Amino acid sequence: MNMRHLLCGLLLAAAAPCASANTGVAFVHGTGSQTNAYQDYWQPAMVDSVRQGLANTGNYVVINCDFTQYMWDSRAAGCLAGQLSNFISSKGITRLIVITHSNGGNVIRWMMSNPTYDSRYPNIISKIVRVNALAPSSAGTPLADAVINGNVFETSLGWLLGYKSDAVRQQQVSWMAYYNANYLYGTSGRPALPKPFRSVVGTDVDSSPFDGDSYCGGYTENVGLETTQNWLDSCSDGFLNCSSQSAAGSVWFQDKSRTAGAEPLSHNQSRRACFTLDTILRNDLKL
Repeated sequence: MNMRHLLCGLLLAAAAPCASANTGVAFVHGTGSQTNAYQDYWQPAMVDSVRQGLANTGNYVVINCDFTQYMWDSRAAGCLAGQLSNFISSKGITRLIVITHSNGGNVIRWMMSNPTYDSRYPNIISKIVRVNALAPSSAGTPLADAVINGNVFETSLGWLLGYKSDAVRQQQVSWMAYYNANYLYGTSGRPALPKPFRSVVGTDVDSSPFDGDSYCGGYTENVGLETTQNWLDSCSDGFLNCSSQSAAGSVWFQDKSRTAGAEPLSHNQSRRACFTLDTILRNDLKL
């Protein structure tokens, strides 16, 4: 065999895995029981923009599960495993990129940390390339403690936290510290997750009625998040402290470092097509 034939053979061998790869993306919502997360949680502008980064734009799934439950519950992680398994099988997915938001990061982290808990987990984990976690509640939030303790947040944040659900109870700071120390991977001092878990961190909230950017994702929601920010650290997205969002895996980027106009992403905006976040996620699918 001459050198030319050898080089051609090596190039073809290297290209074969790429040629046979079939990439898909899964959108995994946060706290709440969803039946149409495409319309209600993410909204079409976000989903339809991001999936344009796929070679086959039909290789996407929007998860609809009951994430008012504890992360390991059959209605939460079990439902997620079922829908991801069906998606992988029906579309022949060999590379899966997961985009998740808020408490959805805890559910997918449970799956990756406990592969023997459900027979479907190993195949899903083997297909995952990375998880892009938008404002994940990896270390919980003081607002969950406030809701469970029954103070004013119970009524003022019902739209955001889903009242006293098990998922909100789970996201109390001390509870998440316990889960992170005993059942979940990816936080300091714990084993690494089997696949990359990269967080996008929201650092602030804008809600001025005179600033058009405050209306992206819903002005009323941003006003509420700026109010609750008074009970959080100076670096927060109105629901989660930056330290919680950064607690698991690695930080991909903080909002202002990459968003259009260096705009912050409130907790509501980090699941919407705000300030080119959708473009960043779309371009990432091509990698």
